[in-house]
Amino acid sequence: MQTFEEFDFGADASIPTQQIRDLASCRFLERHASLIICGPVGAGKTHIARALGVEACRHGYPVLFTKTARLLRDLAGGHADGSWEQRFHAYLRPDVLILDDFAMQEFTSSQAEDLYQLVDERVGRSSLIVTSNRSPQDWYPLFPNPVLAESILDRLAGAAH
Repeated sequence: MQTFEEFDFGADASIPTQQIRDLASCRFLERHASLIICGPVGAGKTHIARALGVEACRHGYPVLFTKTARLLRDLAGGHADGSWEQRFHAYLRPDVLILDDFAMQEFTSSQAEDLYQLVDERVGRSSLIVTSNRSPQDWYPLFPNPVLAESILDRLAGAAH
């Protein structure tokens, strides 16, 4: 379990310590806001996301943490065996869904559609925390359909901290 108590805020001066401490209050969850945490490898993105998840649990919010690739494999399995709806709804249930390592590689058409559905259903209703080594403007070429990319990024990045 990774918490803020064990996070070294002094390790990197570019980390917005005060903003992260404010997010740790979990007030953003009351507004169903989302977060995008971007930065280079080793910057502490996953630690911060997990620590926010721990804080959310401490405040009584159900949380699910998963690697984005794992979520996409799971949903692909649902397409294959007819259980997609059931699997998809499992990702809608928690008040906080943490997608780690988002946009690590190009998405297939099916993966992009699944992500669109997930973001569309969650934004404004529950919170989504996304970690990525790439900034959102660098995500566009990873989607096979530019309209779908714009729709996902508009919904996610437009309403995120």
